[in-house]
Formats: sequence, structure tokens, C-alpha cells
Amino acid sequence: MAGDSRAQRPPERTGPCARWPADKGDTIRQIVERAGDKWAVLVIGALENGPVRYKDLQHSVPGISQRMLTHTLRQLRRDGLVTRTAYPEVPPRVEYALTALGATLLDAVTALIDWAGTHHDEITRNRARFDSEAAGR
Repeated sequence: MAGDSRAQRPPERTGPCARWPADKGDTIRQIVERAGDKWAVLVIGALENGPVRYKDLQHSVPGISQRMLTHTLRQLRRDGLVTRTAYPEVPPRVEYALTALGATLLDAVTALIDWAGTHHDEITRNRARFDSEAAGR
């Protein structure tokens, strides 16, 4: 089918990716990756009620290491989602807060976290069933 123009065209994009300008796809995927990262989701959710000190933030996100929290905060700051304010006090005080842009993610982040909590038991059962069936093959 060398003369068939359909064979030469890339397949049409569907779903949410179809709404992206083709030349912006790489950047949009990077943004989705950052916004959907498990630690970023939990940090953004933990900043919901206003500025939080680093140690309080670390205690609010179970399982996050100091290194990963520092890395996540740096990336969120780079994307303009979080601010870092250092106060010239002794001992030094540093607080993190959502920017106006970061606050626009709260509804999506909260919905995702709530969904995970609501469906935790069902997903755990599904995983166990799947693993059991896979082990039996």
C-alpha cells in the first residue's frame, strides 16, 4: 500500500493527550510527571492549610526521607508551585507554602489522595488475587 496516505500518517492521538499542542508534549509530560509524583502529591496536600516548617512537613508526609523531601521541595520550587521563606532568626526558621499556582493543584491532589484512601482495601484485595493467580500459572 505504498500509495495509501493513511499508512504514512501517524495515528491520531486520543484521550487527554489529544488536547495538547504537539510541540508542547514533552514539557506537558514532564509537568504531569512532577504533579503526579507520589511525594509531590503528598507534599502539596500537606501544604493545604498554609506555611509549614520543614520538620513539620516531614512529619506530615509519612515515609518520606529527608533527602527526598529536600529534592521534592526543590523541584516544586523550580516549577513555581511552592515558596521557601527563610526568617533571619536564631535558630533559623524556614517555611514552605503553596504559591497561587500550586494552590490550583489542591483539588486534584486532594481528590487523588481521598480516592486512594477510599479504595485502599479493594485495591489491596485485587492485588492479592492477581498475585495469587499469577503465581499459579
